[in-house]
Amino acid sequence: MSLEHLSEEIEQVSQIYAEKFGIERDATWFLLKLQEEVGELTQSYLMLTGNARAKGKSPTEIQAEFRKEVADVFCHTLLLARFYGIDLEKEVEEKWLAWRQ
Repeated sequence: MSLEHLSEEIEQVSQIYAEKFGIERDATWFLLKLQEEVGELTQSYLMLTGNARAKGKSPTEIQAEFRKEVADVFCHTLLLARFYGIDLEKEVEEKWLAWRQ
């Protein structure tokens, strides 16, 4: 699956979520939602590394939660890029993969 196709699929899910909860997805929402997800990833990481209380969760549950939070950050990054018309594949190629040469 291409990044563009994945982005389209994620966009559809985000629209469903927004409609269900009455959310206006504007520029501020896309950025703040990404920030919220980064915060949740941070909390999950702290639990994973033993630097925060486990809140009654098993190590297996904490690991699964961490993986899901990484996915949330990835998906919201795709949504933010899509909102601003950013071609992430092109930008990654120019900024990151150029170092291969």
